[in-house]
Amino acid sequence: MRANDSSALGGLATFGATTIAYLFSSHFAERRKGKLWYRLLRKPPQTPPSWLFKAIWPVLYGLTAYSGYRVWKKRHSHDAKSALALWASQLAFNAAWTPLFFGRHRSRAALADLALNLATLIAYTARAARVDRLAALLMTPYLAWLAFAGTLNAGIVRRNPRLLAG
Repeated sequence: MRANDSSALGGLATFGATTIAYLFSSHFAERRKGKLWYRLLRKPPQTPPSWLFKAIWPVLYGLTAYSGYRVWKKRHSHDAKSALALWASQLAFNAAWTPLFFGRHRSRAALADLALNLATLIAYTARAARVDRLAALLMTPYLAWLAFAGTLNAGIVRRNPRLLAG
């Protein structure tokens, strides 16, 4: 195996492991606490079944990791460096949402976090497009899902004013 191949595999493994560790850590810690609370909420009619969330997120995490990896391969450019900072920021916003929503039952704060995540993801995608077109295109499903998730979060805030802490 050549040194470049080894570096590329290591980079891909790092982006995959970082994405999985960062995002799943908050999901496993908080999701169990919020299951009963979530069942009691009045949800918007467009709320998909819970199995769909479980099916979609691993795909989105994979696309996110691969997109970040593709930008990282060109990390020596200014655009790549700023794109990678945005990539890390959107991961942090994503990881914060589950503890806010399910752990603390702060759906309004979770909605604000989601809006910041969406704005950061749009900025990342635009910056990634300057570095690697495919890296940007890989984020399209995540952008669409996050926008949809925002309508769900907003609908829950609207339909449950007495059950929500903030």
